[in-house]
Amino acid sequence: MASELIVRPVVPADHPTVERLWLLFRHDLSEFGGQLPYADGTFRKERLEAAFSGDPGWAAYLFSVGGSPVGFAFVRGLDAPVRVLNSFFVVRGARRAGVGLRAVREVVARHPGEWAVAFQDANAGAVRFWRRVAGELAGDGWREERRPVPDRPDLAPDVWVSFRCPGP
Repeated sequence: MASELIVRPVVPADHPTVERLWLLFRHDLSEFGGQLPYADGTFRKERLEAAFSGDPGWAAYLFSVGGSPVGFAFVRGLDAPVRVLNSFFVVRGARRAGVGLRAVREVVARHPGEWAVAFQDANAGAVRFWRRVAGELAGDGWREERRPVPDRPDLAPDVWVSFRCPGP
């Protein structure tokens, strides 16, 4: 993408934009967990609301290129030993152009320390992307494990990658 990527913390006025991106994100993920939208066409949005709650343990970022919103990241655990990249999304039109890697680098760099990211084995794009991110950010100093999805014994375990991002 020729335009500069901007990664910035969300403000309350961003809620409608991020909520629309959230619908795209949940739609993409529905392929891997079989979640269907509610009767009004929306998906569950507890994480979206938590990211905008003002809770000091959460941070939310909006990504844009050339003035167009292209993705978001929600981080939880800022008040815990491990930060979790809880939700991360880049619209399809901006994928495979380096946007995701640049965005995740910026987000992680803002919160040095231990990190963890979950994804599904069935999501081949996510598998490639998060392994590449872990390798680029931590070299050989990252690990991968499978953990059951809480309260969802019907789903395959999530894959978690963990790595450390040093401070400045």
